[in-house]
Amino acid sequence: MAGIEMKNIVKKYGDGFPAVNDVSIDVEEGEFLILVGPSGCGKSTLLRMIVGLEDITDGDMIIGGKRVNDLAPRERNLSMVFQNYALYPHLTVYENIAFPLRLAGKSDSEVDQKVREASKTLELDEHLERKPGNLSGGQRQRVAMGRAIVRDAEAFLFDEPLSNLDAKLRGQMRTEIARLQKRLGITTVYVTHDQTEAMTLGDRVAVLKRGVLQQHATPRELYENPANLFVAGFIGSPPMNFLPAKVNGDSVELPFGTVKIPADKAQKAQGKDLLIAGIRPEHFEDASVVDPDRVTDESTFTAKVDVVEWLGNEAYAYVPFEAPPEVQQQLQQLERDLDGESLRTQLVVSLDGASRIREGDEATIWVDVRKMHLFDPATGDNLTMDAANAGIVPGGNTMARAEQVGQQQDGVQPGGSQATA
Repeated sequence: MAGIEMKNIVKKYGDGFPAVNDVSIDVEEGEFLILVGPSGCGKSTLLRMIVGLEDITDGDMIIGGKRVNDLAPRERNLSMVFQNYALYPHLTVYENIAFPLRLAGKSDSEVDQKVREASKTLELDEHLERKPGNLSGGQRQRVAMGRAIVRDAEAFLFDEPLSNLDAKLRGQMRTEIARLQKRLGITTVYVTHDQTEAMTLGDRVAVLKRGVLQQHATPRELYENPANLFVAGFIGSPPMNFLPAKVNGDSVELPFGTVKIPADKAQKAQGKDLLIAGIRPEHFEDASVVDPDRVTDESTFTAKVDVVEWLGNEAYAYVPFEAPPEVQQQLQQLERDLDGESLRTQLVVSLDGASRIREGDEATIWVDVRKMHLFDPATGDNLTMDAANAGIVPGGNTMARAEQVGQQQDGVQPGGSQATA
């Protein structure tokens, strides 16, 4: 296996549109890296540049300490698993897995040994004589993975391998891929637009927007310490709540009332007339079910609940609010960037299943003020984050740079086609 270094990688098309714009990421040996972002963010383009299917406009791609910009795909010794499986329909499962070994001129005994080792690992032994057309989607994806395993490649590359599977099978295959990668210990780069896959699979996650790297960190760091509005809105389900806010001393005025935040967070947000407060739904609660020692007048507010969705172990309460034009415009732009993820001006509160809050109630809501983030509406930057531990990308305001790219052509490549995801 080998590490992968991407140094200031740029991919421009004929008219100069940057599908990937100055991306630098180091993937350590044995690491599982996720490239994630909405459609058109450049993640698949970046993966194809690693394997050699796309030319690099500028920057250096280094694999195992060797610059590979000018090497053909077959000379890079990488295994790639595609979204559409790319199996040979006329060959059996055995021969599909064996194909790269046959191509490399391996002996029949070595071919048989490696194929059977891979089939055992992937639980394909009983399917070796079947053709791909007689397999389920999950079985075909395992065959494609088997073909990648037998090559003894320096790294695995996955291009949205689970997107054609149903939700239940995706969950099963996620677990299989995670176990396989840990067992083999091979460097892996995995592209997805599904933030659930990103958060559950990756050692580290790189979030891209319009070809610009926004943040590169562990899943926990992305969740707890997002660099900007885009990362905060993309990571987490339901998405983070974004509320208009004003800071006065160590108090934050929200549409429903005023709460007190830690002094260090308040200090970082001083001097701004209007801010956007970001709070995840799970960091609210019905005050009546919270430990009384944690409930104070400075951590609660009263709001009229519009809708309640009860799911058994939890419930979601929805509380509408008004936002000034500056905040509405930023949220509308964020919705477009997130492929239409709804960020309407309503507060979503995740409630314990024991809560008795009902539609139309004037409810007392507790908020964990330690988990509140404050964002600059003009730039989208998180003003209250711990930059030293958040995987921030050097080089200035990444969200603003992505906006500049979007203003150039709004994600459209030469000839009118959308930028590769």
